[in-house]
Amino acid sequence: MYARRRRAYFLLMGGCLFLFVSAWSFVRLFSVEAAVALCVVAMVIPPVAAMVANRRGPDDRWWDDPSGDPKSDEWWDELDGKRRPED
Repeated sequence: MYARRRRAYFLLMGGCLFLFVSAWSFVRLFSVEAAVALCVVAMVIPPVAAMVANRRGPDDRWWDDPSGDPKSDEWWDELDGKRRPED
């Protein structure tokens, strides 16, 4: 999962860099308004890329990781409404 998110992040940021550089390299020669529009689109991409890179997938574990303390894990499972497997 991590590699997929990292790849998506770098693709989005590469697209952002491409838009910004192309806007002021050659698009401005044809239309300054189009170059500004490309920069506005490029400005929106980095926050979206950060959200994509930091998104928690369905297989990722975070707050529901076992702590290693059986008493604490049992208490949290009870609060979450989870039933522990019977041993």
